[in-house]
Amino acid sequence: MNRRDFLALTATITLVAPMAARATPASVAYSPEALQSALAQGQTVFLDFKADWCTTCAAQERVIDALRSADPAYDEAITFMQVDWDQWKGSQIVKDLSVPRRSTLILLRGKTELGRIVAGTSHGQIKELLDRGLPG
Repeated sequence: MNRRDFLALTATITLVAPMAARATPASVAYSPEALQSALAQGQTVFLDFKADWCTTCAAQERVIDALRSADPAYDEAITFMQVDWDQWKGSQIVKDLSVPRRSTLILLRGKTELGRIVAGTSHGQIKELLDRGLPG
């Protein structure tokens, strides 16, 4: 391999590897209809109230992505829904669930809240919440 080919390959790996590492299953965008449909079907739903500009939300997202990448059981058992705080902060769901702020994570099954985290970014704390959504 000549130097030019080596440099091109190295540059490609450097650019592509972070994208591959970040490839986690997609989350569903929140809408009242999507949430009601998921809950009516008996799904466990993880609501992530977040804002693009929120550093706490970004820290939570890194932990959630790492946990989901490490254990596919989360994506098999839980529907992940991102709620755009800037769009939905005055909505009925925020009132009904008494969501105090962005960076709130809530796990629901039917009408039952299985747990919540407000502004927490601890790997252990978020893992414990997600584990509550796994079967038996």
